[in-house]
Amino acid sequence: MGRTITSEEEYRPRPSRRGSRPRTKRRPDYSDAVRGVVVSVDRGRYRVIAGDDLASASAEAPVVTCVRAAHLRRRPIVPGDRVSMTGDTSGDDGTLARIVTVEERTTVLRRSSDDTDPTERVVVANADTLVVVTATTDPEPSWGFLDRTTVAAFDAGIRPLIAVTKTDLHPATEVRDRFADVDVEIVECGYDAAGLPRTDALLPHLTDRQSVLLGHSGVGKSTLINRLVPGADRATGEVNENTGTGRHTSSSTWALPLPQGGWVVDTPGVRSFGLAHVDADSVVAAFAELTPATADCPRGCTHAEGAVGCALDAWVASGEAGPSGGRRLRSLRRLLGNLT
Repeated sequence: MGRTITSEEEYRPRPSRRGSRPRTKRRPDYSDAVRGVVVSVDRGRYRVIAGDDLASASAEAPVVTCVRAAHLRRRPIVPGDRVSMTGDTSGDDGTLARIVTVEERTTVLRRSSDDTDPTERVVVANADTLVVVTATTDPEPSWGFLDRTTVAAFDAGIRPLIAVTKTDLHPATEVRDRFADVDVEIVECGYDAAGLPRTDALLPHLTDRQSVLLGHSGVGKSTLINRLVPGADRATGEVNENTGTGRHTSSSTWALPLPQGGWVVDTPGVRSFGLAHVDADSVVAAFAELTPATADCPRGCTHAEGAVGCALDAWVASGEAGPSGGRRLRSLRRLLGNLT
């Protein structure tokens, strides 16, 4: 029990736990904040280049080191995010600014660690092209990874493209055949006589765009980046002869300016690409000639082969999906198989 108070003189009020500073609903409007785009994230430090978006940002503009404001501590901020910053935005050594707002994203490329993990990991924001880099050999193509990243691109509303390296060692026929009936561009980037990847076919797809590059370690992604962006100096590595896989060489995500215009976001090599956040309807939406049939499918239809009540087979048989409908349906079901 507490001490008994016997006189007014013995009474001592408890100090208030609330501060004496009056509360207010007024919030700063940040009208003088400088707009910019996040180009890299590293251990709580954000590198931001001034501009309304990457398309308008100048590669010569200073890169500002920022922290995020306290009210954004639960908000993930990734390369490609359009932000506003206050403080010292000169970009001089030792200076620090603060990110105070993050604008709504136009596209979000996401993944999970596996298909059962509900936690989404945002890879990049506001990209319009996803370049998945694969080698024809050494290491062999990972078909599941290619399918999954294609699905993720369709879900995000991003144009998918597959850049095939090492075509001087082995042709890209298998890759082309597998994606012949999927709306995915295939670009070959074999090595020239000097041992450098050819980029002449790839550059037109990247110029004046905001692209993100994904790929397993060892497929030549960093080598490709170094050719696309002279002076990028992204670390490269060799493929392990015993396992047939590469070691992680890029350890951080960076947005890099292309000399011809546009930006490419280089990501660390990934080993898994979960799709826990993607549903079947998002994948079907990428197959415009098949989408109308889903209106006659039962609710929650997986559209898998043999699914009870699925209307896709009858739609294709009727010819409504066009002469390539059968092949397109098989491709769709292959991609949907990655969701289960």
